[in-house]
Amino acid sequence: MMLIETRVAPSAIHGLGLFTVKAVPRLTPVWKFQPGFDRDFSPEQFAALPPPARAHTRWFSFFSKADNHAILSGDHACFMNHSSTPNTGAPPDAPPPVVTVALRDLAAGEEITCNYFDFDADAPRKLGLVPRQSEGGG
Repeated sequence: MMLIETRVAPSAIHGLGLFTVKAVPRLTPVWKFQPGFDRDFSPEQFAALPPPARAHTRWFSFFSKADNHAILSGDHACFMNHSSTPNTGAPPDAPPPVVTVALRDLAAGEEITCNYFDFDADAPRKLGLVPRQSEGGG
């Protein structure tokens, strides 16, 4: 769940993006998994979803590198776009559960980015580096 005020708007990076509403100081927590609000699907739960729900979850989730669980945020966090020089991320020594922080000061109205490769096992597929075989598959 996003911990700062955000808005979704057209992005120069890709489609829609997530933007700050107010300035955000460096190291401010910006996202954390919130049980009951965000959803954690085990690989078995993900595979059991009906195909349309699986396709939606695959598009809007990230797949944990630790256990390949699909993590679906209950808010607009799914609109965060990838950057190889992101302005948010987890500190290198962050113990679980990980809280994403601003890696530098963010200006009001700035697009919030993250590096998909840091946490998403599905990053190569999402970024078009491997072919998409099936949107509904696991």
